[in-house]
Amino acid sequence: MITHLQGKLVEKNPTELVVECNGVGYLLHISLYTYEQLGTDENIKIFTHLLVREDAQTLYGFAQTTERDLFLKLISVSGIGAGTARTMLSSLSPEQIIQAIASEDVNTIKGVKGIGLKTAQRVIIDLKDKLNDVATTANNLVLKGNTNQNEALSALETLGYTKKQSQKVIENIVKQEPEASVETIIKLALKKL
Repeated sequence: MITHLQGKLVEKNPTELVVECNGVGYLLHISLYTYEQLGTDENIKIFTHLLVREDAQTLYGFAQTTERDLFLKLISVSGIGAGTARTMLSSLSPEQIIQAIASEDVNTIKGVKGIGLKTAQRVIIDLKDKLNDVATTANNLVLKGNTNQNEALSALETLGYTKKQSQKVIENIVKQEPEASVETIIKLALKKL
């Protein structure tokens, strides 16, 4: 119904925004990720999803269409409501969630507050094949996972580095050099670890 708003940012805090469009102020519930993505610009464009329930109409705001598309996929999973999906997007970036689902990393998803083992497994099972149509991000990360990235991660784990620590370093390297070979990723990662 309402796909985006473009207007003046009146109020901003880590969980909500107020955007004024032609004299009407819209309250949008946002994730911490969106909060971090929005700069200090007074005029903004924010993508939205209107969730209509029997007792409430809630407008959610997203910095990117990728985040909104992922939010819609997450709330389609049984046991994941809008609040839990927003918590996931506040705890992990959309790229991290997509990567965790693509690589079947249950522990990353389970690490989000309010998500147990069974729900994490359900998210992976339900969404693994459905993420192909979610648009790539501005950083051009590949949804199915970068095989060089996965191989480099495995190599670093074999060398004794923790998965969580290695994954963050590798993601930063791949953002800067999307076409980097496995060897290049490992060499750069070892310098940063």
